[in-house]
Amino acid sequence: MPHIQLLSPRLANQIAAGEVVERPASVVKELVENALDAGASRVDIELEQGGVKLIRVRDDGFGIAESDLPLALSRHATSKILTLDDLEAVGTLGFRGEALASISSVSRLSLTSRTADQEAAARVEVEGRDMDAKISPAAHPVGTTVEVRDLFFNTPARRKFLRTEKTEFNHVDESIRRQALSRFDAGFTLRHNQRVIQSLRPAESDIDKERRISSLCGQQFIDNAVVIEAEASGLRLWGWVALPTFSRSQADLQYFFVNGRVIRDKLVAHAVRQAYRDVLYNNRHPAFVLYLEVDPATVDVNVHPTKHEVRFRDGRLVHDFIFRTLHRALADVRPADHFRGAEAQALSREPEVSQSGASTEAFPLSQGAAPSQVPSYSGGYGNTSSAQPQQDWKASDQMAFYNSLNAGGGVTTETRPDPFESQPVPTPPQDGEDEPPLGYAIAQLHGIYILAQSRTGMIVVDMHAAHERITYERMKRALVEQDLKSQPLLVPVSLSVSQKEAALAESHGDELQQLGLQIERIGPETLAVRQIPALLRGADTEQLVRDVLADLIQNGQSDRVEAVTHELLGTMACHGSVRANRQLTIPEMNSLLRDMEATERSGQCNHGRPTWTLMTLSELDKLFLRGR
Repeated sequence: MPHIQLLSPRLANQIAAGEVVERPASVVKELVENALDAGASRVDIELEQGGVKLIRVRDDGFGIAESDLPLALSRHATSKILTLDDLEAVGTLGFRGEALASISSVSRLSLTSRTADQEAAARVEVEGRDMDAKISPAAHPVGTTVEVRDLFFNTPARRKFLRTEKTEFNHVDESIRRQALSRFDAGFTLRHNQRVIQSLRPAESDIDKERRISSLCGQQFIDNAVVIEAEASGLRLWGWVALPTFSRSQADLQYFFVNGRVIRDKLVAHAVRQAYRDVLYNNRHPAFVLYLEVDPATVDVNVHPTKHEVRFRDGRLVHDFIFRTLHRALADVRPADHFRGAEAQALSREPEVSQSGASTEAFPLSQGAAPSQVPSYSGGYGNTSSAQPQQDWKASDQMAFYNSLNAGGGVTTETRPDPFESQPVPTPPQDGEDEPPLGYAIAQLHGIYILAQSRTGMIVVDMHAAHERITYERMKRALVEQDLKSQPLLVPVSLSVSQKEAALAESHGDELQQLGLQIERIGPETLAVRQIPALLRGADTEQLVRDVLADLIQNGQSDRVEAVTHELLGTMACHGSVRANRQLTIPEMNSLLRDMEATERSGQCNHGRPTWTLMTLSELDKLFLRGR
């Protein structure tokens, strides 16, 4: 039987390195975080061969005293925490004291540093099987430089798992991107094989921050972004979220920071998905750069060695705060907000426009823009009267009206003007006059699109998609006002579940009742469903309940009933909206435009497709080579 023995310091560090040091990007991340914790205002990163041959990180922080240099390369040696109370309220990026020891065990590492009260700098290097630290004098300004050479030279098995130089560098570049997004007050320089890749100056003003965002995430992202700024219950959320029409095929443009630390959290991801639920096209992913500031004592960062995961003390509060903030921000966007940059282009008739071409959402948005002050038209799109206050309709009335409209009840064939006859077209306003954001309708194209004219150019509206969103939002509002009604089942549905699910249903009985579900535990592993929401009487009751319980287990709450209800309302709104080849009069088209300007999320239909697009005068001039 083998005897129990102490591992050598080098082997213990190499085991720890397996958790911390996965590839060159992991090394860069740890070293840059140390630099930022040291108060650096400038961090320079230099790489060779993707970081495998050389990683050099230099900062202008407060440095390390010569007497502390040997300890800096020892395991569990740190200046960031001292007691358990410090660990429970960590305010720095690093705190474990394992990074330098782990890195030095799988590479040739040297650390040169100088503090402000030292006359000269000192260098520490680690050599030999026992990792003895050797200190020597050196020349260096105030700050620290760490050089890591020949990564994994003594662990060939680990080195075989590294990818190509280009792949490893891309991982490093992404790591620097995250650090640069997390700290606007610091400048970053990244060089690879003697070539400058990134050079970012400190960004203090809002304009400089947006410039950094556009440099790292692309100009189109910042052009299509809504600025977020909200604070409640000791939480503060700020940053940028992209409009639903600027969605991605992959979740590659999603950055979320908690107290300056980039994290990947299921709770946060669920809150964001929920906020985008009925405005995002199928299988698309939102884009965002968001910062959450909380009391460090309410979040546990000591969950995973890489520190990418956190645990919130009150996860439900955080989830609801993120969801409601993003949901309201996306709902408050109106067509008027998209034209603030476009109007200046149209009036000046500059030849150059945004690279996004005729993109639907290619104009800068301003944070907290007030809803457009345009008249909202009640009734059908046959209403030709002057502006009236928007009425609150019941869902049943809404559906009855639009069904009659589709059947010809709104404007009959006999009374509807011939679309090919000349009809009065609203006169475009003169300079200084107010103009609705979506302008005035001038024609209908193929019975599908509405063509509108504004100072900015030509606006094309998908009339069915726009009408669908307007109907859907009114039905949701009517449903909220009427509350969700339950319907008792003549024969209760019996479900076989696990003991955990049965106990969960029993303990969350009141919450399930608010969702319109009455569920009773009739056995250790058996549930009986006695009531369901009246709107969902045709749904699969068993699958609905199982999905709700699964949400409760994973997220502590469920929006499954709301999601299914909204899906049903979306289907009803789709069938109740004007169809293709439905000829509208000019007043009907203008009424639809005015309703779009007053409706939440009118930029997308219920399925996430855009409802309108703009081609500016400058873009039209380009098509015909005007001004050349």
